[in-house]
Amino acid sequence: MSNRAGNHVLCGTGVTAYKCFVPKTMPPVGGISFDEDMIYLLSEAGRQLGRLDEITDSLISPNYFVYMYARKEAAWSSQIEGTRATFADLIRKEAGFEDGPDDVQEIENCIRAIRYGFERLQELPLSLRLIREIHAILMQDVRGQHKDPGEFRRSQNWIGGASIEAAYYVPPSVEHMRPLLDDLEKFIYAEDRLHPVVKAALIHAQFEMIHPFLDGNGRTGRLLITFYFAHEGMLHKPTLYLSGFFLKNRSAYYARLADIQERGDYESWIRFFLQGMVDSCSEAVQLARRVQALKEADSTTLRAMSRSAQQALTLHEALFDKPTITIDEAATLLGVAYTTAGRVIDRMVELGILALLGERKRGRVFIYEKYARIFE
Repeated sequence: MSNRAGNHVLCGTGVTAYKCFVPKTMPPVGGISFDEDMIYLLSEAGRQLGRLDEITDSLISPNYFVYMYARKEAAWSSQIEGTRATFADLIRKEAGFEDGPDDVQEIENCIRAIRYGFERLQELPLSLRLIREIHAILMQDVRGQHKDPGEFRRSQNWIGGASIEAAYYVPPSVEHMRPLLDDLEKFIYAEDRLHPVVKAALIHAQFEMIHPFLDGNGRTGRLLITFYFAHEGMLHKPTLYLSGFFLKNRSAYYARLADIQERGDYESWIRFFLQGMVDSCSEAVQLARRVQALKEADSTTLRAMSRSAQQALTLHEALFDKPTITIDEAATLLGVAYTTAGRVIDRMVELGILALLGERKRGRVFIYEKYARIFE
């Protein structure tokens, strides 16, 4: 069976023979057919992405919102793959509590990969090399850590089913995979008339069809979307993620990708992707505005304190990067005695800015609850 997206190719001989799907190179044969709905969504996606980049450039400090939102993306992307850990589990783990599910490490790895990727893009082009480096970070000390992290597979993999015969999808064999990866890298840099948003959708779909790693392809492929927009200069900070939309519409996400492989239907996938762009950008803009409003309201409250206002404001600013704090951490940050820091914390609790999260061996942990709730 074949279509404009690719062909099913026989691999092996005799009883070990099987068929894999070999995607055709990018761009799609015959181009993309845009209907009125897709044209509108493409225009709206571009507009919303511009709004998001503007608000995170001019309104939001690099020290808050940006990496808190990255934490949320990491939780979303990991949950698509079946991770039980939540955003709240991650916040507790970062605060030093060890009572959460073991797979919270997968979320932490995703955060590290986001940070690393944006820093690395300052010195290294978006490339197969960078993709391998990102994958190595994602797979460190988690499920799949023994499946060649950071290395493209050297054996056949498949999706669904206990055996390759019962698989839902069999990606290209290794001999076909390597040329396809080289072509994908060339496609990223090709000077063509494809809109970058459409190109991002095609890059993600092609990457998932190639499925170049033994594990972790979904998480890597979703980060590739964000890194591509950064590469194109359309996103200056890591603030656009589609994993939340994909998680809410998980069945449709997999179905639209399958439509490409089964029927060569790129248009339905691109339409779905564009809607995800519109929804995700709009949600991120609203979150940014809620964060800014909260910051202004609580800063006004703290400035009205009769004593220790400046110390409280210093702690308040730090909470936007890490929303939990102990009295020891506050004392170190402020350069004051433990008792002095404790009084500032107690006053912030009285004002409803901090709340007790829990108690560890080394003392109580407080959380900027109103801020954390924005992202839950």
